[in-house]
Amino acid sequence: MDVSSVSEGAGLRAASRNDFGALGRLVRHEGLLDRRYGYYAVKISLTLLAFAGGCAAFVLLGDSWWQLVTAVFFAVMFAQVAFLGHDAGHNQVFRTGRANDRAGYAFGGIVGMSYGWWMGKHTRHHANPNHEGDDPDIDIPLLAFTRGQTEHKSGFVRWTSKHQAALFFPLLLLEGLSLHWAGIQAVWRGEVKTRWLEAVLLSAHVVVYLGAVFVVLSPPVALAFIAVHQGLWGVYMGCSFAPGHKGMPTYTDKTELDFLRKQVLSSRNVQGRRWVDFTLGGLNHQIEHHLFPSMPRANLRRAQPLVRAFCAEHGIDYAQCGLLKTYHYVLQHLHEVSAPLRVAGAPAR
Repeated sequence: MDVSSVSEGAGLRAASRNDFGALGRLVRHEGLLDRRYGYYAVKISLTLLAFAGGCAAFVLLGDSWWQLVTAVFFAVMFAQVAFLGHDAGHNQVFRTGRANDRAGYAFGGIVGMSYGWWMGKHTRHHANPNHEGDDPDIDIPLLAFTRGQTEHKSGFVRWTSKHQAALFFPLLLLEGLSLHWAGIQAVWRGEVKTRWLEAVLLSAHVVVYLGAVFVVLSPPVALAFIAVHQGLWGVYMGCSFAPGHKGMPTYTDKTELDFLRKQVLSSRNVQGRRWVDFTLGGLNHQIEHHLFPSMPRANLRRAQPLVRAFCAEHGIDYAQCGLLKTYHYVLQHLHEVSAPLRVAGAPAR
């Protein structure tokens, strides 16, 4: 659905650009943009300690099929480390951009992702969420997130788009490998600012990861470990990012929205207790995060009722629902968008 098709009652009435400024003053008055050094000191320490403990368990367990359990553990830990990299990329952790970038490169090196590549991609997403043509997160060759995208599908990608609702979760099994490969390509092509640093970090990750797996494990167990670990990490990452925007309205250059409405109307929150905050790395507060990207993760829950009340006061739709319901909306949207491809006799390009 295009934002331009949403009725005036949904919050797209003419509005002053001062609305976001007023909301920003409320947020700052509550101290919600202040750094949370203590929180991140504990969060980072516990995450790295758990990661190190998993590495020790991996070595001690040795060549055993029980290592598939540690593969599941490391899928979770890779996602948790990636969430910390996400926070650092948004300057949530430290006061200066340089300190945050250093942390981001370190976290990226641990999980084998190019921090520079991800920063460029994610910055464009935040600038134009769900914008057809400008948001790289809805420009995925194997899928179609708008009716306009279905018109340009052909061959194999037309088939995957045609059945994308059924294939969505299976395709996420490849997301981890996709994140690795996209970063490697960006570094190889010189599309990142610190090319040599990232080349060293990614190379070190590959050597240490594959070296540890094939030294400790026999080839069959090693291959099974990699498949389980990388596949589940991809599913975890995809299931963490998809609820925030997929199935929400999209828009084009013809749609005129101020910053506040562009961010709120294209985003969805996931309701739940603090375990949801932990599981989704704070991305369950997608609306607050998109309005204030540098807000520390620990403050997002406190900001939520304030932002929701402000949106209600200004007649702006504020979307939120439970975790499982979000996946229902995502799959429903994918099914509806691909409907023209399933029409009998639809021309193939």
